[in-house]
Amino acid sequence: MSNETMIEVKGLRKEFKTKFGNLVAVDGVDFSINRGEIFGLVGESGSGKSTIGSMIVGTYGPTGGTITFQGDTDISVPAVKRSSEMKQSIQLVFQDPGGSLNPRKTIRQILTVPVRQFAEKKLTAKEVEERVRNALIEVGLPLSYLDKYPRAVGGGEKQLVCVARALAAHPKFIVLDEPTSALDVSIQAKVTNKLRELQRNNHLSYLFITHNMCLVRNICDRLAVMYLGNICEYADTAEFFENPKHPYTQMLLASIPVLSEEEERLKPQKIKSVGEIPSPLNKPKGCPFNPRCPFKTQICEKEMPQMREVAPGHFACCHCI
Repeated sequence: MSNETMIEVKGLRKEFKTKFGNLVAVDGVDFSINRGEIFGLVGESGSGKSTIGSMIVGTYGPTGGTITFQGDTDISVPAVKRSSEMKQSIQLVFQDPGGSLNPRKTIRQILTVPVRQFAEKKLTAKEVEERVRNALIEVGLPLSYLDKYPRAVGGGEKQLVCVARALAAHPKFIVLDEPTSALDVSIQAKVTNKLRELQRNNHLSYLFITHNMCLVRNICDRLAVMYLGNICEYADTAEFFENPKHPYTQMLLASIPVLSEEEERLKPQKIKSVGEIPSPLNKPKGCPFNPRCPFKTQICEKEMPQMREVAPGHFACCHCI
């Protein structure tokens, strides 16, 4: 993994106007992802993690803050305003593979689109076919799949076709938005192992978005936990699991199911939270987690805590640490 920064996010904010008022999905988020790194973004549904991924790929632009690519290119705009080179460099793998593949196109036709769109020169039909075949081989699928329609292959294979489609553009950075949540547990390991292998072989950087804490432990180099549009803690993966600091992080880790007493002993002490995650339309004052936190004090209800380094490379946002 290089120290070169691929993606840097500063003060990122996204508001959506609804009939009930302004919904702040992302509220002043900062983080960076290095070249060759898999950076995990974890949180409950509604935490804002997928919104961040959508802004990085350009589905829509941010309300505030900046997104910088490779240190000097500001990409804080929707994809329609980005150059073809930038669209090629940053690709997305969707959560639902079935819904993101055109059911009326064969897998060959699906993979041909990015090959032609992002080719450095005009390709002959033979060159296009060769690149399409290579993309399918790279994700470990047989060439016989080229003439199949998405409905004729399983969920795991559909997701690998989506990965092949992203790789066919020859990107530098891929946003993986819940790439295994729609798959059976038995297939998840196959897909994540292939993603890790492809990342090493192609020198890629990933933003891996998920709610599955077990997955990030096995695939991510660093990870951050989001809650109600804010990052509450981030660190190297090993440090994160061995020494969780934020009460919300401890609550998440304590809820992971285990198979042995030894694994149970390694888990943080059970944190008892109160209630459910509030609506982003009615965000609490002070620390967003304070209505559910068993350790809250008066300051937690009044002031938003600042992110600070609690150990080398380990940052947390909490008044009580």
